Amino acid sequence: MWYNIFGTINTLFIFVSLYGVYLQLSKLWLRKENGKEKVTDVLSQNQFTMSFLAYFSFFVYGYSIDIFNHYIVWPRLIASILVILILVEMWKDRKSKASVTSLVLVSVSFTLGIIGLALNESFADHSKQVSTILIMIITLLLAQGYTHQIKLIISSGKTGAIDIRMSQFILMMDISTIAFAMTMGLAQGWPLIVLATVSAITKLIIMYLFHWARVSPVAKNRSDYG
Repeated sequence: MWYNIFGTINTLFIFVSLYGVYLQLSKLWLRKENGKEKVTDVLSQNQFTMSFLAYFSFFVYGYSIDIFNHYIVWPRLIASILVILILVEMWKDRKSKASVTSLVLVSVSFTLGIIGLALNESFADHSKQVSTILIMIITLLLAQGYTHQIKLIISSGKTGAIDIRMSQFILMMDISTIAFAMTMGLAQGWPLIVLATVSAITKLIIMYLFHWARVSPVAKNRSDYG
């Protein structure tokens, strides 16, 4: 019973977080329409690449565990696609080697993940172990990616093209994911708990930095002369 209740709640919050990612994408489109010189200003290529991998690792984990978890799989697949679209906008705006490398990485990962979904029954004995290792690696990479975004905000003194609502909505999703994973039992849900906890902590820091960028004299000085 609790599994279904928290699974439904988590799914609702995932869709709320999807809206947050969409708002970030919409903000980039709006900045482009308004002729902003730096459409993706302050956005971390590193962080969004890691965000894609985090969403995508949940997607792979959801179809790899003993019982196919629809609550985890399909919303994360949609989120992965939205983040890919953000990375496409970053590539269009920057045309840098890093943006090209990132786009190639996520495209290859996405293709392999979809192939894995199609062939999952053939690799059922190994897919859960592989996906668990993947989630732990992605957790470390996600922490590194958000640390990079946090450093960019602190060093520039501004939040630029970052949309705070994305962090707020993803934080709600992370909290509900932790609750949902607990109903799965620690033996099966611990990788999701670890990843969601790390994600939640970084969102709290970024949300605080929006306040810091508004009120701190240090931030104003860096923004004015950065």
